[in-house]
Amino acid sequence: MRLPHAQVALLEAADADDARRIDALADEAGLKPETATGAAFALEDEGLLALAEETVESATLTDEGRAYLDEGLPEVRFYRGAIDAGADDEPAEMGPVIGAAGLDGAAVDIALSNFARKGYGKIDSGAVSADPGADPDSDPEAAALAALADGESVADEDVLAQLDRRGLVEISETTVRSARLTDDGVTTLMAGVEVAETVGQVTPELLTSGEWRDVEFAEYNVEADADEVRTGKTHVLRRQAENVKDTLVGMGFQEMQGPTVDADFWINDCLFMPQDHPARNHWDRFALDQPAQIDELPAALVERVESAHREGVGPDGEGYHSPWDLDFAKALALRGHTTSLTARHLSGEALGELEPPQRFFSIEKAYRNDTLDATHLLEFFQIEGWVMAEELSVRDLMGTFTEFYEQFGITDVQFKPHYNPYTEPSFELFGRHPETGELIEIGNSGIFRPEMLEPLGVDCDVMAWGLALERLLMLVTGAEDIRDVHGTLVDLDFLRSEEVLY
Repeated sequence: MRLPHAQVALLEAADADDARRIDALADEAGLKPETATGAAFALEDEGLLALAEETVESATLTDEGRAYLDEGLPEVRFYRGAIDAGADDEPAEMGPVIGAAGLDGAAVDIALSNFARKGYGKIDSGAVSADPGADPDSDPEAAALAALADGESVADEDVLAQLDRRGLVEISETTVRSARLTDDGVTTLMAGVEVAETVGQVTPELLTSGEWRDVEFAEYNVEADADEVRTGKTHVLRRQAENVKDTLVGMGFQEMQGPTVDADFWINDCLFMPQDHPARNHWDRFALDQPAQIDELPAALVERVESAHREGVGPDGEGYHSPWDLDFAKALALRGHTTSLTARHLSGEALGELEPPQRFFSIEKAYRNDTLDATHLLEFFQIEGWVMAEELSVRDLMGTFTEFYEQFGITDVQFKPHYNPYTEPSFELFGRHPETGELIEIGNSGIFRPEMLEPLGVDCDVMAWGLALERLLMLVTGAEDIRDVHGTLVDLDFLRSEEVLY
């Protein structure tokens, strides 16, 4: 019988009595693991090898687990701090114990939650009592971390599960295959097997010489496992941004750019946002310290904007009658929305005076001091857009959104009336999540008010919007948490596998 070299080598390395792992057979036969796997499948098809497979779990330390391996588990450090504070004799105040343990931030809560669970002591009304008989040196979780770091396995499944719940290890599953000689395989080996000289690929020489007609080509098993190759690829959110850019350019829009750090004047004052608005306090914005203010602002524009804030515009105008301070207007901050770019362009500061009709957009980052959750991050990408033209209406605004979202397969956008200081009428946009079925907010829109446009020197209608790129991605891909896409909790498997199509 004639077989390819890899199959002969694997057949000779296999055993009729004991199933051996294919990676061990590959090592003995001098083959690459993937080559040996392909040969094993071919030999199984011939009835010469019997294959078996099992799922094997393996655990690796996370960054937090490695940190605890070096520094000690927080609860162990807390116990030792309690001993140092004499809490094994009489209760000690928690503050000095935390200080003696060198704990801060989230590590304090972790230490407290595990201290009593492991029987190291108890906490009652802020007083810490430590069990003098506890033995932190034999802590099973610490021992498991050390074993995993040394490449050993952990036999106690409960300990491993606890480490997994704490986020100190990452458990993965792999499929391990083993092979054993069948009776036919033994008979074939006893009868003798010859190595068939086969060709693995077509070369220019084979084609030009005509030898390809006479050679024997190796068979390929397209179902055989292969190494997973993880090459670099464009981030899923960047691909979505490129799709949005292509769509808006196709709809006749031009891209605009501007500073990430800008004066509050451009970020808020030009948008008719009162200076005492809650969103402008230091809790909601990221202000700069060095430098703290922009060098200069266009004086005539500043005067018109201040007048609109104080007195309104037109004969029946009503301003806010609230404080307006130039120093606050000059204060620098990370932009909370990219509408600051719109203000710069409409005022003529960016490109000079613009004549209608005009269509502009940007896909840039904005920064807000929000509470982190599945739909909020401290930084996010905003799809800013606006149209300047005569006699624009709400129908024009809604029609633009309908056309835009249809490009991404989203046909059920819903509108909800809303209040903005700078648009009237105003609408929030909602889309239905394809997995959860919930309506999520995907943007804000409206037609700019005269109190914003007149100081900027614009005497026609402007409709505008700010859409969330990450939430569009959620509707397109079914992602349920934007923290999986970017940030410290990013889901690498999602980034490696997800496709963005439109």
